[in-house]
Amino acid sequence: MLNQSNLRMTRQRQVILEELRKVNTHPSADEIYEMVRKRLPRISLGTIYRNLEILSASGEIQRLELGTSLKRFDGVADDHYHIRCLDCNRVIDAPPGFDVSITHEPAESTGFKILGHTLEFIGICPACLDHSQPC
Repeated sequence: MLNQSNLRMTRQRQVILEELRKVNTHPSADEIYEMVRKRLPRISLGTIYRNLEILSASGEIQRLELGTSLKRFDGVADDHYHIRCLDCNRVIDAPPGFDVSITHEPAESTGFKILGHTLEFIGICPACLDHSQPC
């Protein structure tokens, strides 16, 4: 998708993308920075932030702003839903095939052209419910 935006897939962007797609933990920019520094020790945090914005704007990744001020990133660009624990803030993907019926009623009743939607489920994860295991 970067090529469609006339942007190059630089070495830095490629490494960021590879590291992000290795995990399913929906890391923050700071966490991605720590992951990428193992392969590109001279990369700056500013470069990470800038490239995460470019990758999300181009549709290569998702930027998640889920009920907290901390932005998280998801290497899976396809539309899917997330569940966030209120205790530990862990974010997981909703199970595959999870279906939420969203109708086109808002478009019909408001005249808006609906471009998309976000939906966040919140709860308490099993580890926090158990309290005997760290999250």
